[in-house]
Amino acid sequence: MTNTIEINGENYIKESEITPEYKEELLKTNMHPFKIGEKYFIRTVTMYLVGKLEKVFDDELVLSGAAWVAHSGRFYNAIKDGEKAIDEIEPFIDDVIVGRGSLIDMTKWDHDLLLNQK
Repeated sequence: MTNTIEINGENYIKESEITPEYKEELLKTNMHPFKIGEKYFIRTVTMYLVGKLEKVFDDELVLSGAAWVAHSGRFYNAIKDGEKAIDEIEPFIDDVIVGRGSLIDMTKWDHDLLLNQK
């Protein structure tokens, strides 16, 4: 990556110079607020999910061990107490790809993943 330009103390790379491998490496860095390997409770425009964040792309997140929280019960209790406070859980079988455009918010999930239907 030798074709860079500095503007106001920031270095920029010409987009055509960014290889897919370099782009993947950039996405693993702290260019977003997400932490790879962290478990999250995610609210999208249509559903709630819990899962472990595996990958972050420009437009998608990839979760493993994910479950749809069909009915969370009282939200605060679900976040504080985990599975025992949640009324309905529907685990996914494989990894889940979530469109980042559908995200409302995410918070750290300090409990075991929701791997059993409830």
